[in-house]
Amino acid sequence: MMNFNPADQIQDLQYFGEFGGVNPSISDSSTYTFLAAKSMIDTFEGNLEGCYLYSRHMSPSNLYLGQALAAMEGTEAANVSASGMGSISSVLLQLCAQGDHIVSSRTIYGGTYAFLKNFTPKFGIATSFVDITDLQKVKDSIQENTKIIYCESISNPLLEIADIRELGRIAKKHDLKLVVDNTFSPLQISPAILGADIVIHSLTKFINGTSDTVGGAICGTNEFIESLRNVNDGASMLLGPVMDSLRSASIMKNLRTLHIRMKKHSENAMFLAQRFQSDGYKVIYPGLKSHPQYELYTALYNEEYGFGGMLTLDAGSLEKADELMELMQKRNLGYLAVSLGFYKTLFNAPGTATSSEIPAEEQQKMGLTDGLIRFSIGLDNNIVRTYEEMKKCLEEVDIMLKVS
Repeated sequence: MMNFNPADQIQDLQYFGEFGGVNPSISDSSTYTFLAAKSMIDTFEGNLEGCYLYSRHMSPSNLYLGQALAAMEGTEAANVSASGMGSISSVLLQLCAQGDHIVSSRTIYGGTYAFLKNFTPKFGIATSFVDITDLQKVKDSIQENTKIIYCESISNPLLEIADIRELGRIAKKHDLKLVVDNTFSPLQISPAILGADIVIHSLTKFINGTSDTVGGAICGTNEFIESLRNVNDGASMLLGPVMDSLRSASIMKNLRTLHIRMKKHSENAMFLAQRFQSDGYKVIYPGLKSHPQYELYTALYNEEYGFGGMLTLDAGSLEKADELMELMQKRNLGYLAVSLGFYKTLFNAPGTATSSEIPAEEQQKMGLTDGLIRFSIGLDNNIVRTYEEMKKCLEEVDIMLKVS
């Protein structure tokens, strides 16, 4: 990946608005006119480029954002949607049919887990949930009807690292598609460059960065993206998870500062992780050498953008976790809220929040404890001050669990 810099790919894109504006003009239309009836027919049949039909299919604003995201991930094309789940569900239903099988990481976003565990079986699609860090278990789970290996670059919420290179080789050997959710690690990891076939993002999080918009993205080959948009059998077209053009334009503007924000998120998270670990607290962060996959991460990442803004700290119990989070919010250190990528720190206990869809027994098997707090570290200017205030909260709540 030494010759691929995702932020440079975004910077090299240049668009002009209708009147020469430095931002592309927003297309505030649901439908588009044709000067000739045949052009409409050709567009419906997919034989005419450069024409827009209906915004559920495509709009100029969504096209611009898709091009920028494809450039960032190093794919031929991208399609944006109204939410991350809109992207995830569209990809999985596009690739799978009745009787097919998916091998998925067991540590994934709760909504994705629920979709695979509870929803896709209605359509005859089965899923095997495995420890994605154990490549032999991945291989052993592949069946004759398997179509997809699904994982997250950095898993939600345990921050496990997927060996995308090796998973890509396994997928290719068995003629499968490797689908990677890269929401936790935009710019830091480039899954398509490492061997993924399709890269998914929840644009709601780091990419947008202001917690005011919900959105998703699918990055892949021209052929696959066009199949999603097909008016006859395309999941993105027929399920209708279309992104509003105004929201698309807003995310496009925020995308321009992603590289600056990710560097600061990573810098702040690394500082806190190192300090908390030094203090003796149970911290998980990919940038700590104590992380079991530290070496793997450093072999995969784009070094300039660091180890990301996500870390976890184990408070020992749900009661202690709740008490700590409420106190930190009261002290203006962040918000007790789901999601991530905001300029302020966000924290929640995922076992009862973002991963609550995963049954308790499964949470225990994967190591998701009741007291685990997931932090999305913000863009604090004075991270030393933040650490000192957080340390006071930890001591006041009496979070005394030490690393053994």
